[in-house]
Amino acid sequence: MTLTEQVPIAGGGSVPARSSSSLDVTVVLPCYNEQAHVRQEIERICAALDESGYTYELLAIDDASTDATLEVLREAEPSFPHLKVVALHRNGGSGTVRRLGSRMAAGAIVVWTDADLTYPNTRIPELVRLLHDDPSIDQVVGARTTEEGSHKLLRVPAKWVIRKIAEWLTSQSIPDLNSGMRAFRREVAQPYLRLLPPGFSCVTTITLAFLSNQHHILYVPIEYAKRAGTSKFRFIADAYRYILQVLRMVMYFDPLKALMPLALWLVMIGVVKSIFDLAVHPIRLANNTVMIFLTGLIIGSLALLADLIVRSRPEP
Repeated sequence: MTLTEQVPIAGGGSVPARSSSSLDVTVVLPCYNEQAHVRQEIERICAALDESGYTYELLAIDDASTDATLEVLREAEPSFPHLKVVALHRNGGSGTVRRLGSRMAAGAIVVWTDADLTYPNTRIPELVRLLHDDPSIDQVVGARTTEEGSHKLLRVPAKWVIRKIAEWLTSQSIPDLNSGMRAFRREVAQPYLRLLPPGFSCVTTITLAFLSNQHHILYVPIEYAKRAGTSKFRFIADAYRYILQVLRMVMYFDPLKALMPLALWLVMIGVVKSIFDLAVHPIRLANNTVMIFLTGLIIGSLALLADLIVRSRPEP
């Protein structure tokens, strides 16, 4: 076994990441203050995978919960032979949990889901089977058909706008940009795990990383239930982070797509305005005309430089 990363856990010590696949599936289950229903979610996941015949492990990672979630997980561990409980010594966010869990995974296919009873985890074997049967698919995402989250009146239009920006920047249709239920090939995802932010936008990041590098993603419609417990989603802060992460990922993979249209528009506006200025006041250009034109040239130069840096990076 080759050790690739040491994952810190509560009480000191660490859990080694594994680099060789010995199982079919690893399910990464972030757990933060889910004491009332986390065992029910574990039962659903294990029952579905036991029936499927796939070899698997369920990594239930407690993200420094302030309630009795860790105690519930420890009590459940002896009853479920495929359950492995990992306790982080400080709260890192769902993105951190998913990144660490994916690096610890022994399964060839990694599944992300939540422990709040929102996702139909009985369908996990279906997502795995789609990957197993079709080598051309690198990720399967459960695309939610309804929105049951908090702040629904604000959340739905905000997510729609962000999704449309992502579709324009990636030139691909994205039915659900930030679904938390997905399965992907671990080896394909490994180069992108370091890009995952600590919060909810980690699912957006892994989607954009795959799409930007032409990895095929299949979307499967799923039902989405009202969550059990209290939502950790903060509308303003998390929506802001979503937008930044979309722009960051596109800049990371295709900066010309984000910057060059703006640069060309500014240069065009500068040229047209300079013609107007010369027609009205011969041999005189307005200061704002020069500023618009130079701003376009600067942004265009930055776009070309960023694209050169991207193309100089080693292939993942």
